[in-house]
Amino acid sequence: MAPPIEPTQSYMYHDSEALRQVVQRIHPLNKQEMEEFLSIWRPIEVKRKVILTTSGDTEKYLYFVLEGLQRVYYADDLDREATLVFNYTHSFGGVIDSFLFQQPSRYYYETLTPSILLRTTFTDLDHLMLKYPSIERMIRLGVSGALAGVLERLVELQSFSAEDRFRTLLKRSPHILQLVPHKYLASYLRVDPTNFSKLLNKVRI
Repeated sequence: MAPPIEPTQSYMYHDSEALRQVVQRIHPLNKQEMEEFLSIWRPIEVKRKVILTTSGDTEKYLYFVLEGLQRVYYADDLDREATLVFNYTHSFGGVIDSFLFQQPSRYYYETLTPSILLRTTFTDLDHLMLKYPSIERMIRLGVSGALAGVLERLVELQSFSAEDRFRTLLKRSPHILQLVPHKYLASYLRVDPTNFSKLLNKVRI
């Protein structure tokens, strides 16, 4: 695996309004809490196919996606990959368990397209969570929502047929076929690339 490449910083894209709106939907903050929360984020611009977090390293940042598409994936000793999560515009990203526990990651975080991201450090976020219970609650509710999504996906992987998993994915993310290379979708759905091509021909989109 290639080592991670440090992205270049660009402060042209520090648009915090999208982050503000997402936070308010999770759990409303008052003016002071919101201002301090937004102040800890810094923008970066990253090229496609950049590994931001490498397995074995501790995740340094929590990300918020302004533009672009990324994935979290696992790679075994034979470099066989399993795509676990896609991060889209206006969602949080990074290897969340490694970030929150400050322990080495088992996964990689990679950009699939050129991306514009906001990011904050564990130290800055932890400071605000200790200072403001409302911010701690907002983060907890956000993580709880992410966990609910993971459990739902486990049910799909263990109980649904490949065709049903594909239909469910299209229902949840109608434009995903135009956003994500098909080899990564096949990995995400745990189907062979050849069978994924058959699904494309079989399922009416």
